[in-house]
Amino acid sequence: MQLDRSIIARLSLFEGLGPAELDSILRDARSVRFAKETAIFEQEAEARSFYVLLAGHIRVVRTTPDGRQMIARYISEGEIFGVAAALGRLTYPATAIAAVDCVVLVWPNAVWPDLSSRFPVLAAGTFKTVGARLQDTQARVMELATEQVEQRVASALLRLVKQTGRKTDAGIEIDFPISRQDIAEMTGTTLHTVSRLLSGWEERGIIVSGRQRVTITDAHRLVMLAEHRDG
Repeated sequence: MQLDRSIIARLSLFEGLGPAELDSILRDARSVRFAKETAIFEQEAEARSFYVLLAGHIRVVRTTPDGRQMIARYISEGEIFGVAAALGRLTYPATAIAAVDCVVLVWPNAVWPDLSSRFPVLAAGTFKTVGARLQDTQARVMELATEQVEQRVASALLRLVKQTGRKTDAGIEIDFPISRQDIAEMTGTTLHTVSRLLSGWEERGIIVSGRQRVTITDAHRLVMLAEHRDG
């Protein structure tokens, strides 16, 4: 069944494309639901498909050579991911896991060369996304090498708020479930350290945390912590 073009018409990735072009892009796509904590693809598996997230949030996890897991990033609605061909790869560089129940558009990898050549806006948007993620990875490597743990955790929370923040009466909530273990894996530290930091920040009125939920109540103080300027 041909998918309805309205599901992608308002996504920035397809901005400026007309109805016939959107229909053409969707011709080889299918819509798939992934339950929370389901792997969409695995690190180093053969890259047979690429994806656009329609609903939900996806956690991207890399496993290091010594077996440690690091959360590389979160994918938000409207983003393209798993385009290994855009990186010149035949396999996926990381594992993608549904952080919540997700709806994903899936295309066979074989159609990427044709779509990217026929629709420059799609190719440009994809390479812009890939480039931004590579820059983010380099910044994260620098953080691990040069920043203290407190700075790294504060910076990670600020990135998530910028990406998915939702205003509430209490402050700005990270709009998907995230555990303290997830934050530890994002920042290259331990669960104990993250728990100690978040508990301390909660006592100081900087955040409110609950069961897999974090709300920033004093963003200015958190920025100061990330910049190592908080007394």
